[in-house]
Amino acid sequence: MRRLIAPMVCLFLLGAAGCGSSDSPDDTAANDAATVESGAQQGSDGAAGNDAGTDAGNDAVDGGTGGVAANNDVPPCPFTAAQVTDLVGQPMTDEGNCLFGDGKGVASVTITMASGLAGATTYAYSHDMAGKSFDTVTDLDYGTDSYLAVKDIQAEAVVVSDKGSYTLIMSSFERFDNAGYEQTMRKMLDQIMA
Repeated sequence: MRRLIAPMVCLFLLGAAGCGSSDSPDDTAANDAATVESGAQQGSDGAAGNDAGTDAGNDAVDGGTGGVAANNDVPPCPFTAAQVTDLVGQPMTDEGNCLFGDGKGVASVTITMASGLAGATTYAYSHDMAGKSFDTVTDLDYGTDSYLAVKDIQAEAVVVSDKGSYTLIMSSFERFDNAGYEQTMRKMLDQIMA
């Protein structure tokens, strides 16, 4: 019986502390409604000068995105398995979602596409992480922001552009050294950005 008393007291105290919080569901809903209402009021105030409001809105959206237009369109996969095979110089199969493998579960090329805005938002973090994970990171002149990172068994390239953003990863190609990875990735980027 004593073993049950301490846990029950703790549970009661935690429940009582949670019940006294000032953010009850009713308060939260009221705060959300007030926020929406004030936003609607601000929007209707700006609607009188429609042209000026549109220009100001675009400037605000473009701010901090490295000049990438606020385009939320995600580009399609830029390659087929045949194109990847030609670029890497060995047979590759389409495994879906812009993932290409050698059929043995070893070498792979993965391309992740996102909108230009999404790419611009995550670019600095990706670049920083590449600097910690790869032997070399080289800034490139593709799109508005781009880099190529290489190490002995893997390469990663990120490009942010008005067409969208692309993250390319090549890994576990036994015949490639750093120079081979870099050369192949640059060929892929040339074709994507053409």
